[in-house]
Amino acid sequence: MADMLGKTLKIVLGASLLGIVAAVVYLLIAPPDLLRVGTNYSAKIVCSNVFLAGRDAEEVLALDVQAPGHPLLKYISVDADQDSGTVEARVFGFFAPAASQYREGLGCTNVHGAGVSDTTFAPQPALPDAPWPHGSMVSPSQDLEVLRVLSDEGLLGPGYRAVVVVRNGRIVGETYAAGFDAGTPLLGWSMTKTVVAGLIGTLVGSGRMDPTDPLTASFPAWAQDDRRDITVASMLAMSSGLEWNEDYGDVSDVTRMLYLNDDMAGFASDRPAEAPVGTTFDYSSGTSTMLSRAWQDVVGAESLGYPREALFEPLGMTSAVMETDAADTFVGSSYMYATARDWARYGQFLLQKGVWEGRQILPVGYTDWMVEPVEVSDGRYAKGHVWREAPGDEPPFEDAVWMQGHDGQSVGIFPTHDMVIVRLGLTPSRLGYSPLPLAQALIAAVEE
Repeated sequence: MADMLGKTLKIVLGASLLGIVAAVVYLLIAPPDLLRVGTNYSAKIVCSNVFLAGRDAEEVLALDVQAPGHPLLKYISVDADQDSGTVEARVFGFFAPAASQYREGLGCTNVHGAGVSDTTFAPQPALPDAPWPHGSMVSPSQDLEVLRVLSDEGLLGPGYRAVVVVRNGRIVGETYAAGFDAGTPLLGWSMTKTVVAGLIGTLVGSGRMDPTDPLTASFPAWAQDDRRDITVASMLAMSSGLEWNEDYGDVSDVTRMLYLNDDMAGFASDRPAEAPVGTTFDYSSGTSTMLSRAWQDVVGAESLGYPREALFEPLGMTSAVMETDAADTFVGSSYMYATARDWARYGQFLLQKGVWEGRQILPVGYTDWMVEPVEVSDGRYAKGHVWREAPGDEPPFEDAVWMQGHDGQSVGIFPTHDMVIVRLGLTPSRLGYSPLPLAQALIAAVEE
């Protein structure tokens, strides 16, 4: 009996050991996509914050990646190499390795099978001190009522990092959380989409693009099916009819695009049509990245420098960096870093109807078109990658429009009050925060 039990125990232990070895080999050779999404996300966020914002890698991993994220992320470690400009991430220090590569002027790019080009850009020169928006200096005195509002933690919301308040073209108040200041570039997430709309607007103004243009030149396979009818305008309105899953909580279209693909636009363009163009509203980060590929194809070989040439330098957005995938397509859905003041510059630019320092950068009428409601969105979204619905699923407020990004990023543009309000942070949607009460309190403060 004892011998039988001993043999049984050996068999069980042997089988268990084989199972463990098989599991380890499997994780090393073919880790599940969920693990790969986690490590690539971690490598990307840490890389951008280390090399663009000058933050500590372990702090970013703990505060930006692990604290608000999926439980899996707590088992990920990172290694940042300042000399090579790389960040590597792994689960338990071994599994699902991922790498993100920094390039000067283009930020960080996740690399999978491909490498990245050797293209780089020197930092944009800083502007001389002058009253904002012509330089970087805040107005001489902040309004006391505005300061009172900006000291209200409840209005600022959990995880806020920066708030900038602009009225009549001047900063009238700003505040920053500990560890962040006016010089810290912060990720806008989907606010980047609105910048894509602006870049397309510059090409519309020069006659190189038209909102009615199809996208078959960039995506030739579309010419063979119903996707041939998709236009620039229907993409900007998020009404292309393409199938897309924007769920960030699991392995989905958006996470596969951002974290498992070297050619993000190529991946997104493979989605089939599920509805006729213009009949449905389906918010899609794939859409904005495909639009980036489309405008870059129009510009041609010099497209990586075009955001600087067309927008950032004219507007004085010296901190702004748009990041690319390994195919050198700008990730127009998600990846632009800029200081809160520079995000405010872009909001002010839209408020001024595409005019900056007397120069008409966007064509006359383009920003009016951008804010027209998309009918199939029930008026929540507008035609130029901006929201009419207030963040936090709040109803539209007066004539305001919003740039909105994942985890609590927003730029509110308030034409009636000649105001722009930027609120940036790390505030997951599950917390139920909306910057609308903050904006209403600031409007009341400046108009008392």
